[in-house]
Amino acid sequence: MPTQTEDIILVVDDSPTELQLISAPLKAKGYKVITAVDGDDAIEKACSQHPRVMLLDVIMPKKNGFQVCRQLKNSPDTQDIKIIIISSKSQQSDKFWGIKQGADEYMIKPFDEKTLLANVAKFM
Repeated sequence: MPTQTEDIILVVDDSPTELQLISAPLKAKGYKVITAVDGDDAIEKACSQHPRVMLLDVIMPKKNGFQVCRQLKNSPDTQDIKIIIISSKSQQSDKFWGIKQGADEYMIKPFDEKTLLANVAKFM
C-alpha cells in the first residue's frame, strides 16, 4: 500500500477562482497544494500523489465529488485519504449523502478561512 505524503493537500474544483480561494490560505500556512479540475483528474492525482487531505467540490465535470469520494474510499490504496467536501450544496440531505459516501468532513461555500484551516489541521 502506498504511503501518504505528509504535507500534500489535493484541492479539487472546476472553478479557477474557487481553486485559488481554497489554495491560497493553505499555501500561506506552508502546506504543499496540488490541484485537480474534474473528477477523473482528482482520482488520477489521488492515486499518483497520495495526498493526506483532499478538499473536494461536488458539482464538477466527468465525475462529481460524491462519485470521486466513494471511489477513493472503496479502494485500499486511497481509503486513508481524508476527504473534506466543500460544496455550495447546502441542504442537510447533501451533507448526509456526502458523509455516507465516505467524506470525513463537509463544508459549505462560501466558507471562512479559519474554518477551512481548522478542518484541514484536524487531519494533518
